[in-house]
Amino acid sequence: MDNEYTPDLYELEDEMGNKQTFELLDCMDYEGERYYALTPYYEEDAEGMLEDSGEVVILRSEFDEQTGEEIMASIEDEELYDKIGAIFMERIEEMFDFDDDENDGSEGILQ
Repeated sequence: MDNEYTPDLYELEDEMGNKQTFELLDCMDYEGERYYALTPYYEEDAEGMLEDSGEVVILRSEFDEQTGEEIMASIEDEELYDKIGAIFMERIEEMFDFDDDENDGSEGILQ
């Protein structure tokens, strides 16, 4: 029996045309919109994983009329971004069952 974990990966391109691979941590629907929490993915790159700041990127699903496909886009509204980010943090903490007694002083993983 194969118990190997296979992450959900997405290659995203920013406004400058730079591509980066992200791993899906969680997705949820909120007020009729779909949101994604992703973190940079370093395939077999131990150095990249060690240097990773634990950054979580929050994106919203949008329909691209030119391609007819779903795309992930930045959330422009800072208040909404903060609200969605806080919800994801709670969900991620519950999924991974972080222990506050072992906290190294950092205040979460959202950047």
